[in-house]
Amino acid sequence: MYAQCPECLSVFSLGAQALVQAHGYVLCGHCGAGFDSLATLSEQLPPEPFREMPLNEQALAPPRIELVVYRPQRPAPEPVVVAEAAPAAAAEDFSQLVFAPRFAMKSRKHKPPRTGRRPRAARDADRQRRWPWVLVCVALAIALAGEVAWIDRDDLVRTPLAGGLLRGACDALGCRLPLVAAPKQLRLLASNVETHPNAANALMISLSLRNDAAFAQPWPVVVVTLSDAQGHRLSMRRLLPTDYLDDPVVLSHGLAPGATTALLLEVQDPGEAAVAYQFDFE
Repeated sequence: MYAQCPECLSVFSLGAQALVQAHGYVLCGHCGAGFDSLATLSEQLPPEPFREMPLNEQALAPPRIELVVYRPQRPAPEPVVVAEAAPAAAAEDFSQLVFAPRFAMKSRKHKPPRTGRRPRAARDADRQRRWPWVLVCVALAIALAGEVAWIDRDDLVRTPLAGGLLRGACDALGCRLPLVAAPKQLRLLASNVETHPNAANALMISLSLRNDAAFAQPWPVVVVTLSDAQGHRLSMRRLLPTDYLDDPVVLSHGLAPGATTALLLEVQDPGEAAVAYQFDFE
Protein backbone atom coordinates (compact mmCIF):
# COMPACT_ATOMS: atom_id res chain seq x y z
CA MET A 1 0.00 0.00 0.00
CA TYR A 2 1.09 3.54 -0.77
CA ALA A 3 0.60 6.98 0.86
CA GLN A 4 1.79 10.49 -0.10
CA CYS A 5 3.16 13.27 2.17
CA PRO A 6 1.08 16.42 1.63
CA GLU A 7 4.11 18.72 2.28
CA CYS A 8 6.87 17.39 0.05
CA LEU A 9 4.63 15.08 -2.12
CA SER A 10 6.92 12.11 -1.46
CA VAL A 11 5.21 8.74 -1.95
CA PHE A 12 5.98 5.97 0.54
CA SER A 13 5.28 2.27 0.61
CA LEU A 14 3.95 1.08 3.98
CA GLY A 15 2.43 -2.01 5.46
CA ALA A 16 -0.33 -2.80 7.90
CA GLN A 17 2.00 -2.71 10.92
CA ALA A 18 2.90 0.95 10.34
CA LEU A 19 -0.78 1.89 9.95
CA VAL A 20 -1.81 0.08 13.15
CA GLN A 21 0.84 1.68 15.40
CA ALA A 22 -0.62 5.21 15.30
CA HIS A 23 -3.96 4.60 13.61
CA GLY A 24 -2.66 5.84 10.25
CA TYR A 25 -0.70 8.88 11.53
CA VAL A 26 2.90 8.77 10.28
CA LEU A 27 5.97 11.01 9.98
CA CYS A 28 7.52 11.83 6.61
CA GLY A 29 11.06 10.42 6.31
CA HIS A 30 12.02 13.19 3.83
CA CYS A 31 10.73 16.47 5.36
CA GLY A 32 9.73 15.25 8.84
CA ALA A 33 6.09 16.43 8.53
CA GLY A 34 3.39 14.41 10.26
CA PHE A 35 0.29 13.48 8.27
CA ASP A 36 -2.66 11.10 8.12
CA SER A 37 -1.65 8.31 5.71
CA LEU A 38 -5.25 7.08 5.41
CA ALA A 39 -6.17 10.21 3.41
CA THR A 40 -4.16 9.04 0.32
CA LEU A 41 -3.80 5.36 1.15
CA SER A 42 -4.04 3.24 -2.00
CA GLU A 43 -3.11 -0.31 -3.10
CA GLN A 44 -1.77 0.87 -6.50
CA LEU A 45 -0.05 3.99 -7.75
CA PRO A 46 -1.72 6.10 -10.41
CA PRO A 47 -0.15 6.04 -13.89
CA GLU A 48 3.03 8.11 -14.16
CA PRO A 49 3.73 10.90 -14.43
CA PHE A 50 1.54 12.26 -11.59
CA ARG A 51 1.97 15.04 -9.00
CA GLU A 52 -0.55 14.26 -6.26
CA MET A 53 -2.31 11.07 -5.37
CA PRO A 54 -6.11 11.29 -5.21
CA LEU A 55 -7.66 11.80 -1.73
CA ASN A 56 -9.86 9.11 -0.28
CA GLU A 57 -13.34 10.41 0.36
CA GLN A 58 -14.74 9.57 3.78
CA ALA A 59 -17.95 7.59 3.60
CA LEU A 60 -20.93 8.71 5.66
CA ALA A 61 -21.55 5.10 6.86
CA PRO A 62 -18.97 2.44 7.58
CA PRO A 63 -18.62 -0.12 4.73
CA ARG A 64 -19.95 -3.60 5.26
CA ILE A 65 -17.49 -6.41 4.62
CA GLU A 66 -18.76 -9.78 3.45
CA LEU A 67 -15.78 -11.93 2.44
CA VAL A 68 -14.94 -14.16 5.40
CA VAL A 69 -11.44 -15.58 5.33
CA TYR A 70 -11.31 -17.28 8.75
CA ARG A 71 -13.69 -17.77 11.68
CA PRO A 72 -12.28 -19.39 14.89
CA GLN A 73 -14.33 -22.00 16.68
CA ARG A 74 -15.87 -21.11 20.02
CA PRO A 75 -14.73 -23.20 23.02
CA ALA A 76 -17.19 -25.77 24.25
CA PRO A 77 -19.04 -24.70 27.44
CA GLU A 78 -17.94 -26.39 30.61
CA PRO A 79 -20.44 -28.82 32.13
CA VAL A 80 -22.42 -27.40 35.01
CA VAL A 81 -21.94 -29.41 38.19
CA VAL A 82 -25.07 -29.48 40.28
CA ALA A 83 -24.36 -29.92 43.98
CA GLU A 84 -26.26 -32.52 45.82
CA ALA A 85 -29.11 -31.29 47.91
CA ALA A 86 -28.21 -30.63 51.54
CA PRO A 87 -29.82 -32.72 54.27
CA ALA A 88 -33.24 -31.72 55.37
CA ALA A 89 -33.47 -28.50 57.31
CA ALA A 90 -35.16 -30.34 60.11
CA ALA A 91 -31.90 -32.21 60.80
CA GLU A 92 -30.08 -28.96 61.69
CA ASP A 93 -31.04 -27.10 64.91
CA PHE A 94 -30.37 -23.34 64.83
CA SER A 95 -32.37 -22.57 67.98
CA GLN A 96 -29.22 -22.16 70.12
CA LEU A 97 -27.47 -19.70 67.79
CA VAL A 98 -26.86 -16.19 69.19
CA PHE A 99 -26.38 -13.32 66.77
CA ALA A 100 -24.35 -10.36 68.11
CA PRO A 101 -24.25 -6.95 66.41
CA ARG A 102 -21.06 -5.96 64.67
CA PHE A 103 -20.30 -3.10 67.12
CA ALA A 104 -20.67 -5.51 70.05
CA MET A 105 -18.20 -7.90 68.47
CA LYS A 106 -15.72 -5.03 67.97
CA SER A 107 -16.04 -3.82 71.53
CA ARG A 108 -15.65 -7.38 72.79
CA LYS A 109 -12.59 -7.79 70.63
CA HIS A 110 -10.88 -4.65 72.06
CA LYS A 111 -11.98 -5.24 75.65
CA PRO A 112 -8.95 -6.00 77.86
CA PRO A 113 -8.96 -9.33 79.56
CA ARG A 114 -10.35 -9.34 83.05
CA THR A 115 -7.79 -10.03 85.70
CA GLY A 116 -8.48 -11.76 88.93
CA ARG A 117 -8.51 -10.12 92.34
CA ARG A 118 -5.22 -9.40 93.99
CA PRO A 119 -4.19 -11.58 96.89
CA ARG A 120 -5.26 -10.45 100.33
CA ALA A 121 -1.67 -10.16 101.50
CA ALA A 122 -0.91 -7.67 98.73
CA ARG A 123 -3.98 -5.60 99.62
CA ASP A 124 -3.00 -5.57 103.29
CA ALA A 125 0.52 -4.48 102.36
CA ASP A 126 -0.90 -1.60 100.30
CA ARG A 127 -3.04 -0.48 103.25
CA GLN A 128 -0.04 -0.56 105.57
CA ARG A 129 1.98 1.54 103.17
CA ARG A 130 -0.94 3.99 102.77
CA TRP A 131 -1.56 4.64 106.49
CA PRO A 132 1.55 6.81 107.12
CA TRP A 133 0.61 9.09 104.24
CA VAL A 134 -2.95 9.37 105.56
CA LEU A 135 -1.66 10.33 109.01
CA VAL A 136 0.71 12.90 107.51
CA CYS A 137 -2.12 14.46 105.47
CA VAL A 138 -4.40 14.59 108.52
CA ALA A 139 -1.66 16.19 110.63
CA LEU A 140 -0.97 18.79 107.94
CA ALA A 141 -4.70 19.57 107.64
CA ILE A 142 -4.99 19.99 111.43
CA ALA A 143 -1.92 22.22 111.47
CA LEU A 144 -3.28 24.34 108.64
CA ALA A 145 -6.66 24.67 110.36
CA GLY A 146 -4.94 25.65 113.62
CA GLU A 147 -2.85 28.28 111.87
CA VAL A 148 -5.90 29.79 110.17
CA ALA A 149 -7.79 29.74 113.49
CA TRP A 150 -4.89 31.45 115.27
CA ILE A 151 -4.71 34.18 112.63
CA ASP A 152 -8.48 34.81 112.83
CA ARG A 153 -8.80 34.06 116.55
CA ASP A 154 -10.41 37.41 117.38
CA ASP A 155 -13.15 36.97 114.79
CA LEU A 156 -13.74 33.36 115.86
CA VAL A 157 -14.12 34.31 119.50
CA ARG A 158 -16.58 37.07 118.57
CA THR A 159 -18.69 34.65 116.51
CA PRO A 160 -21.49 33.16 118.67
CA LEU A 161 -21.24 29.59 117.28
CA ALA A 162 -17.47 29.28 116.96
CA GLY A 163 -16.86 31.25 120.14
CA GLY A 164 -19.26 29.02 122.10
CA LEU A 165 -17.54 25.87 120.84
CA LEU A 166 -14.11 27.25 121.67
CA ARG A 167 -15.18 28.30 125.16
CA GLY A 168 -16.73 24.91 125.80
CA ALA A 169 -13.56 23.15 124.62
CA CYS A 170 -11.38 25.39 126.80
CA ASP A 171 -13.59 24.76 129.85
CA ALA A 172 -13.22 21.03 129.30
CA LEU A 173 -9.46 21.21 128.74
CA GLY A 174 -8.77 23.80 131.44
CA CYS A 175 -7.34 26.40 129.05
CA ARG A 176 -8.12 30.08 128.57
CA LEU A 177 -9.08 31.89 125.40
CA PRO A 178 -7.24 35.11 124.56
CA LEU A 179 -9.13 38.26 125.53
CA VAL A 180 -10.81 39.92 122.55
CA ALA A 181 -11.80 43.57 122.67
CA ALA A 182 -15.35 44.47 121.65
CA PRO A 183 -15.80 48.08 122.85
CA LYS A 184 -19.13 48.45 121.05
CA GLN A 185 -20.62 45.80 123.35
CA LEU A 186 -19.75 47.78 126.52
CA ARG A 187 -22.79 49.57 127.89
CA LEU A 188 -22.51 52.67 130.12
CA LEU A 189 -25.18 52.35 132.78
CA ALA A 190 -24.50 55.46 134.89
CA SER A 191 -21.95 58.25 135.22
CA ASN A 192 -21.20 61.08 137.65
CA VAL A 193 -18.66 63.94 137.59
CA GLU A 194 -17.82 65.91 140.75
CA THR A 195 -15.02 67.93 142.28
CA HIS A 196 -12.31 65.78 143.79
CA PRO A 197 -12.65 65.85 147.58
CA ASN A 198 -8.93 65.43 148.30
CA ALA A 199 -7.13 67.11 145.37
CA ALA A 200 -7.25 70.69 144.10
CA ASN A 201 -8.09 71.43 140.45
CA ALA A 202 -9.18 67.81 139.92
CA LEU A 203 -12.36 65.98 139.08
CA MET A 204 -13.55 62.57 140.22
CA ILE A 205 -15.59 60.59 137.69
CA SER A 206 -17.51 57.43 138.56
CA LEU A 207 -18.80 55.12 135.82
CA SER A 208 -21.03 52.04 135.95
CA LEU A 209 -20.12 49.69 133.09
CA ARG A 210 -21.55 46.36 131.85
CA ASN A 211 -20.12 43.85 129.37
CA ASP A 212 -22.94 42.73 127.03
CA ALA A 213 -20.66 40.41 125.02
CA ALA A 214 -20.87 36.63 125.39
CA PHE A 215 -17.14 36.45 126.07
CA ALA A 216 -14.67 38.07 128.40
CA GLN A 217 -12.88 41.09 127.01
CA PRO A 218 -9.99 43.18 128.23
CA TRP A 219 -10.59 46.25 130.33
CA PRO A 220 -11.24 49.16 127.99
CA VAL A 221 -9.37 52.35 127.39
CA VAL A 222 -11.69 55.10 128.67
CA VAL A 223 -11.67 58.36 126.70
CA VAL A 224 -12.97 61.35 128.71
CA THR A 225 -13.85 64.52 126.79
CA LEU A 226 -14.84 67.78 128.58
CA SER A 227 -16.54 70.58 126.60
CA ASP A 228 -17.98 74.03 127.22
CA ALA A 229 -21.56 75.17 126.65
CA GLN A 230 -20.93 75.80 122.94
CA GLY A 231 -19.60 72.24 122.42
CA HIS A 232 -15.97 73.28 122.12
CA ARG A 233 -13.65 70.65 123.50
CA LEU A 234 -11.64 71.92 126.45
CA SER A 235 -9.70 68.78 127.38
CA MET A 236 -9.49 65.07 126.55
CA ARG A 237 -7.85 62.28 128.47
CA ARG A 238 -7.28 58.62 127.50
CA LEU A 239 -7.10 56.46 130.59
CA LEU A 240 -5.48 53.05 130.23
CA PRO A 241 -6.63 50.08 132.35
CA THR A 242 -3.49 50.45 134.46
CA ASP A 243 -4.55 54.04 135.24
CA TYR A 244 -7.70 52.97 137.11
CA LEU A 245 -6.85 49.37 138.16
CA ASP A 246 -3.94 48.24 140.38
CA ASP A 247 -4.62 44.49 140.66
CA PRO A 248 -2.71 42.53 137.91
CA VAL A 249 -4.90 39.46 138.43
CA VAL A 250 -8.06 41.43 137.70
CA LEU A 251 -6.38 42.98 134.67
CA SER A 252 -5.36 39.58 133.30
CA HIS A 253 -8.83 38.05 133.67
CA GLY A 254 -10.57 40.97 131.95
CA LEU A 255 -14.23 41.88 132.18
CA ALA A 256 -16.36 38.74 132.37
CA PRO A 257 -19.38 38.34 130.04
CA GLY A 258 -22.48 40.00 131.49
CA ALA A 259 -20.51 41.43 134.43
CA THR A 260 -21.12 44.95 135.77
CA THR A 261 -18.33 47.01 137.30
CA ALA A 262 -17.77 50.50 138.71
CA LEU A 263 -14.80 52.63 137.64
CA LEU A 264 -13.35 55.65 139.49
CA LEU A 265 -11.39 58.05 137.31
CA GLU A 266 -9.37 61.10 138.31
CA VAL A 267 -8.76 63.87 135.74
CA GLN A 268 -7.61 67.47 135.83
CA ASP A 269 -10.32 70.12 136.17
CA PRO A 270 -10.28 72.43 133.09
CA GLY A 271 -12.22 75.08 134.98
CA GLU A 272 -15.75 76.31 135.41
CA ALA A 273 -16.25 76.53 131.65
CA ALA A 274 -16.46 72.72 131.42
CA VAL A 275 -20.15 71.95 131.65
CA ALA A 276 -20.47 68.90 129.35
CA TYR A 277 -18.63 65.61 129.33
CA GLN A 278 -18.52 62.51 127.09
CA PHE A 279 -17.19 58.99 127.64
CA ASP A 280 -15.99 56.60 124.91
CA PHE A 281 -14.37 53.17 125.10
CA GLU A 282 -11.57 51.74 123.00
